[in-house]
Amino acid sequence: MKLYEPVTLAMPLAKRIGEFILNEGSLPEGEEIREFMREFGLEESCLDRGMGVYRTKFLVALAFPRRENVVIDVISSSGELSDAVEVIAYKDNELGAFVVEILPANDLEYEGNIGIEPIIINEKTLELESNPVLGHFEGDGEGLFLVIDGETYSRWKENGDPHTCPICGGGLAWKGERAYCQDCGYGVKVVKE
Repeated sequence: MKLYEPVTLAMPLAKRIGEFILNEGSLPEGEEIREFMREFGLEESCLDRGMGVYRTKFLVALAFPRRENVVIDVISSSGELSDAVEVIAYKDNELGAFVVEILPANDLEYEGNIGIEPIIINEKTLELESNPVLGHFEGDGEGLFLVIDGETYSRWKENGDPHTCPICGGGLAWKGERAYCQDCGYGVKVVKE
């Protein structure tokens, strides 16, 4: 998986953090975040006083895992902040749930949470209470696609609008198992296993 832009790391990272919470019933700590970053091909540049810096040729991620929350800022290695995003995971005591959100630094380009909805996991039952549209990215001759599984697509279709781009909030045009967004240029591909 090639990570070229911040969103191409943020979406699979948020999904991975959500999976960890569903399995473990807690927020990931520093060591787990390090493992996630390695899984995505980032190398550790610095680890000091509760902060980790990870990088690839195209991206830099600053991770701040704490007991009460996890904040990971993902920016382009060029320093361009307009497409920067922040992955935030925390326990919301009022909701009685764990929440994982992807927030854009540029509110003009993105509308609200990337992934359409944040991940919301009930603290007691560890059941998913929201319908996030998250996956990983793959490129081919037709462009770069957010790849989602059949279960994610079914939840999205039943509880949301599959004609709204999960990356930028623009409109999607579907052609079979693929959708194309003319606003952000990414596509969505459904892979049924």
